[in-house]
Amino acid sequence: MSETVATNATGAATGGVKTLLRLEGLTLFAGMVVLYGAWDGSWWIFAMLFLAPDLSFLAYLSGPRTGALVYNAAHSYMAPVALLTLGFGFEAPLTLSIAMIWLAHIGFDRALGYGLKYAAGFTFTHLGRIGRNAPGA
Repeated sequence: MSETVATNATGAATGGVKTLLRLEGLTLFAGMVVLYGAWDGSWWIFAMLFLAPDLSFLAYLSGPRTGALVYNAAHSYMAPVALLTLGFGFEAPLTLSIAMIWLAHIGFDRALGYGLKYAAGFTFTHLGRIGRNAPGA
């Protein structure tokens, strides 16, 4: 049986896989916004914290390796899902709100094509190159 294998020198997802990952991000964003609304969370807090994970960009001042590490830590599902679990387990409304906002941010970024970063630089992501030098930009 012959199997077509997509190769990508950058390590980025391509084609249908890339589309699926971006749709997952959109689904996560929409789901968290709806859940946050159903939870009756404060939209003022949502607006204040929505872009907070992007403060991780500042780590790029220490170089691309450190920047990628810190950015990826702030844009991975692991910490906000752990926070969400703790928030439910301990019935902590603020913890739940922060986790939902954080997950909404990650979903929004992924839907826009901003993926986890490689140490090669900020524009190298698991969803492909971003920025002015990106293919097709």
